Amino acid sequence: MKIDLNLFTVFEAIYSEGSLTKAAERLNLTQPAISHALSRLRERLDDPLFVRQGHKMRPTPLAQNLLPTIQNALSQLNQALQTAHVFDPSQADKTFRIAMRDVMESSFIPAVSSALESTAPSIRIASVHMERREMEAKLASGEWDFAVDVLTPTPSTLRQTKLVDDELVVLRNPQASQQTLTKDSYLCGKHVVVSGRATGPSLVDYALNTLGLRRDIHLRCQHYFSACLVAQDSDLLLTIPKQYATTLCQHFPKLSIEPLPFDTPNVDVYIYWHETMDQDQGNLWFRQFVMNRLQSLTQDSA
Repeated sequence: MKIDLNLFTVFEAIYSEGSLTKAAERLNLTQPAISHALSRLRERLDDPLFVRQGHKMRPTPLAQNLLPTIQNALSQLNQALQTAHVFDPSQADKTFRIAMRDVMESSFIPAVSSALESTAPSIRIASVHMERREMEAKLASGEWDFAVDVLTPTPSTLRQTKLVDDELVVLRNPQASQQTLTKDSYLCGKHVVVSGRATGPSLVDYALNTLGLRRDIHLRCQHYFSACLVAQDSDLLLTIPKQYATTLCQHFPKLSIEPLPFDTPNVDVYIYWHETMDQDQGNLWFRQFVMNRLQSLTQDSA
């Protein structure tokens, strides 16, 4: 049996006020509307519920039995509505699913997860593999909460904000080649490119192509860890974002970071979410938390 929840609000008001007129004033409704709601409830429950005695509406035994349950249900509903727009990270038990590439995961996950321990101990992160062509659908369906990527064209249903300013740099073993890294030596050198594709240009190659330049791709591999293992024991050059290069150099001491010897567009990192989650308090808190955390780390390392 389906019953309009608004009828129980009317029931509680009549019970508390003992009057249809006062119940109407309390709920900001007309008296005919209150009378109509009471008639519907009487029909549904097959009981008069309130009987007029003088100037008061007296509850029937059934109404008296119903009151505690109805008041408790209305109280819980009201509390749920009030807390729907409140997010307490210290108490929240939630998993945020974030799509990102491994070049970003190595910098993003350690920085954010360590800070969550003290601020939001029951909030978890699930990093998942990202394909740009799936971004809109996955964020819209809720399968992903966020995506972290460089600036890329997206539909109007997606929102984004910058997380980190970043630029391309070169990782190389300076002992393997004593030559100063210049534009000419960069173009004449051998390069390792990390990509899941067997062929095709990278972000760096697109930038070179706009300048009418090409480089020698000597090796393609799928992971940056493999690329670093090769670069540290050879003269191959690895061009990657500076934030990630800084992380990798902690584990590959033979490698040094050197500026790219020509100008290319920045590879700033952005966080994306769906427009339906724009005002969701948990989503809003997390993206603000991530921005504050990553920006503070960037300032500390500057």
